[in-house]
Amino acid sequence: MTYASIGDSFSSFFDAVGSFFENFAAVQWIPLFLALVFFTTYLTLRARASFHILRAAYPDVKIEFRRVWGAYFAGYGFNSVIPARGGDVIRLFLTRSSVPTASYPAVGAAFAIEFIFDLTIAVPVLAYAFSQGVFPKPPDFSALPAFDLAFFASNPRFTLFLLTVLGIGVMVGFALLSARVRRFWERVRQGLTIVFDRKRYFREVWLVQFAGWLCRFAAFWCLLEAFNVGGSVSNVLLVLGVNAIAALVPFTPGGAGVQQALLVTVFGSGATVAAYSVGQQIAIAALTFLIGLFAVVRIFRFKSFKEVIAAGRSQREAEKAAEPAT
Repeated sequence: MTYASIGDSFSSFFDAVGSFFENFAAVQWIPLFLALVFFTTYLTLRARASFHILRAAYPDVKIEFRRVWGAYFAGYGFNSVIPARGGDVIRLFLTRSSVPTASYPAVGAAFAIEFIFDLTIAVPVLAYAFSQGVFPKPPDFSALPAFDLAFFASNPRFTLFLLTVLGIGVMVGFALLSARVRRFWERVRQGLTIVFDRKRYFREVWLVQFAGWLCRFAAFWCLLEAFNVGGSVSNVLLVLGVNAIAALVPFTPGGAGVQQALLVTVFGSGATVAAYSVGQQIAIAALTFLIGLFAVVRIFRFKSFKEVIAAGRSQREAEKAAEPAT
């Protein structure tokens, strides 16, 4: 059953790719260009919110926004083309190296703050999506031609077991770290500094992220127009609902398989929708990967993403070797 699901997933995806190239001439270029501008602005505002979080955690340290921006785009761009969210590690390493005296626990905690806004937006968006009658219910996910989502939906006991094991593993890991390194929790708290100032958090993080979300909303509206699906408030909210679910299953680059399967289910199985489902992924992946690579080369002076990963590993090994002496 799993192999059949994988086969259906790949077949559906490549059919959509074929539809994209067949309908390439019908793409409206001005809306597509505007979509890319809005999406770039969206990520820039997200990076600005991250900058404010780090500045609150390290008020006495000079932090360059361009490096935080570059790290954000590098991580997002890598995630767009490589599965399993390896870009998050790249962003963590580049951001930590951009903030003098910063620690990984503090920077990781600072990243976690960004999900507060995401949760406050995802809940009403998903509630709307499921209320429209076109969005598949969770039990129906197992029938979708996306092997990763179908597998977890078809095996709820295993999914629950996996989540439980991961949760216990995280708690045990934190417990061991706190027992070995007492300063670990102090560093985590340092990364969360801005949360304890609710007015500052709302002004410098939540509102900035909300402005970014509006740009993202506009970007998907333009993408729907560019690929002739039709932009509307309802359609954009459905697309955002699809993205929210795809983000939970990061086994394909940018959740491409899950997004493609859900978009076809929500909007219909026509060639136009199939072309859109793949076209928006290609457009966003190409944009963010190229900007991320530019940031890696021009801002951080690495030759490639591979070199960034190697540098991160070398630094981590050096820190581990220095721990006994410390």
